[in-house]
Amino acid sequence: MAKTKSAFFCQQCGYETPKWTGKCPSCGAWNSFVEEIVQRDDKQKPAAGWDDDAGKEQRKAHKINELVTQEQPRMITPDSELNRVLGGGLVPGSVVLVAGEPGIGKSTLFLQCALQWKNITTLYVSGEESAQQIKLRADRVGYDNPNMYLLTATDTNTLFQEVKKVRPQLLIIDSIQTLESPYVESAAGSVSQVRECAAELQRFAKATNLPIFIIGHITKEGSIAGPKVLEHMVDTVLQFEGDRHYAYRILRTIKNRFGSTSELGIYEMVAAGMRPVSNPSEILLSQHDEPLSGIAIASTMEGARPLMIEVQALASQAVYGTPQRTVSGLDLRRLQLLLAVLEKRGGFHFGTKDVFVNIAGGLKIEDPSIELAVVCALLSSYEDKALPNNICLVGEIGLSGEIRAVNRIDQRIAEADKLGMDVIFIPKANAKGLDIKNYKIQIKTVNKVEDVYRMLF
Repeated sequence: MAKTKSAFFCQQCGYETPKWTGKCPSCGAWNSFVEEIVQRDDKQKPAAGWDDDAGKEQRKAHKINELVTQEQPRMITPDSELNRVLGGGLVPGSVVLVAGEPGIGKSTLFLQCALQWKNITTLYVSGEESAQQIKLRADRVGYDNPNMYLLTATDTNTLFQEVKKVRPQLLIIDSIQTLESPYVESAAGSVSQVRECAAELQRFAKATNLPIFIIGHITKEGSIAGPKVLEHMVDTVLQFEGDRHYAYRILRTIKNRFGSTSELGIYEMVAAGMRPVSNPSEILLSQHDEPLSGIAIASTMEGARPLMIEVQALASQAVYGTPQRTVSGLDLRRLQLLLAVLEKRGGFHFGTKDVFVNIAGGLKIEDPSIELAVVCALLSSYEDKALPNNICLVGEIGLSGEIRAVNRIDQRIAEADKLGMDVIFIPKANAKGLDIKNYKIQIKTVNKVEDVYRMLF
């Protein structure tokens, strides 16, 4: 009978050795050896699921034209923002990895989701906290669910045995770095343990059609802890972001086999847990009693959702020889490009000034359509003249100073109209085929940066 055998492989060149070695004899890399299973004990192999016949059926080869396409109905969670980032709901049999900073609220979010989802049976597996700690958090969140089960264990065999007893419709693992498989002799959280535990969960999910949420840690550099193959194995990867000094959290999709990877969910951390923010534009725009210089409102798209954001800019006389260029939430190279356009095409001497640009609310924006708002905020600070609070700007800036067209202009205009803006500046190329009569907001078209400067200043 075959026993479980493992060996150590160099992650750089693939050199194999029966014991761990500090330096690879083949390629010379240090600390590159990782334990991997060569042969597994058949007797200890975890069962495919509750229905072994279904697991055997999945392992057969089929002709592709004989397969029948089946639309699997998604499981709609009680959390509207989670549904959005998952692409419309949870797909049965999918494995979702959620990673974020410690203390950001990952455990709270999914405990809250499990407690609110009362019409399905949920098993919450925690390897980090005791049952009493989780019960205290559940009482603070303020929901009661008789169909939620709690298991505090780190062994995967114990986990699968309890899953077969409880037969849940949703499994939540907190966290993958605390699980240990009996087939790998390394410590919990090591590369081989994380990979083996994730592989067992992935096989179990596909065989039983059980959706699984896996909570993961991140490293000091901000990447997901464990091997990179962990992100390849799962179906969806979500990143939970936010500054612990602020109340707002962002759930961002990095990978999604069943939907868009550009979706965004926004939460507010309150005493009773995570509150989904259905209209983030209102919280991203600060309310000023009087207009202030260096502030412009931009309309951006995050996935299918339009957002109104506030761009803040400050241009001050440089004290030292080399002027500073500091940004928060924007690409620094893009700012330098916009400053060069203003210097060359507009004659504004930003080369002698320190420039600071900030996207309010802690967002990181990659959409080039906010460039017109960045330019207007810079000019407002340069001239020390405030822009009106009721205008919105949309457009991408080209190197010749022209304002280029952006996508989904109708959704951006509708969002600005809904929030009570009076005027929106859009690229002239976007005005073709646009029915202005459908909107109450005044729409002004611009072709070059000089046009906007003449209208506003």
